[in-house]
Amino acid sequence: MKFYDCATAPSPRRVRMFIAEKGLSDQIETVEVNLREAEQLKPAFREINPYCTVPVLELDDGTRLYSTAGCCRYLEEAYPEPPLMGRSTEEKAIVADLEWRMEIDGFMAAGEALRNAAKRLENRAIVGPDDYAQIPELAERGRRRAGRFLERLDTILADRDYVAGAAFSIADITAYCTVDFAKWAKVEVPDDAANLHRWFATIGERPSTAL
Repeated sequence: MKFYDCATAPSPRRVRMFIAEKGLSDQIETVEVNLREAEQLKPAFREINPYCTVPVLELDDGTRLYSTAGCCRYLEEAYPEPPLMGRSTEEKAIVADLEWRMEIDGFMAAGEALRNAAKRLENRAIVGPDDYAQIPELAERGRRRAGRFLERLDTILADRDYVAGAAFSIADITAYCTVDFAKWAKVEVPDDAANLHRWFATIGERPSTAL
């Protein structure tokens, strides 16, 4: 397999952490894509991914998966241990439910805030092959959404060690990357969010977070 990555981007980081947690880092070739130089928009990469985004996971037979969800789902099915999407039917549903919430309420909010404010992303407010103008009001809305997400995540973690319950899962990966990503949009974890601070420190001890 071949993994198209960008060390500084939050979306491929989620897959990179997933790969590491599966113990596959040494088995999958990594190709770095320079997003700062807009390599993802150049003809050579468009042939690899017409959506002009990373991550991309290229399977041994040449099939390519273009989304974080697709990459992680394939790896979970192909390498079920350790499970990162739950074991039982109920656990799988709960993990999927919380993963969706982490992405929609948190990751997408941070992206909305950053991409509509950063000067280097002018006319690139939405990832992909097309240009879209920034909307300052969306940047402000994104910051508010991200702030509320962090408050709610603190509440979720009040009675559990991990986002989806007793076991580490993809929901923790997305949440951890989101907390870091939100800092780029100048949205920090509140000082009084004790549960979130505890969880973030614990997850930060995992080797996959350093990749």
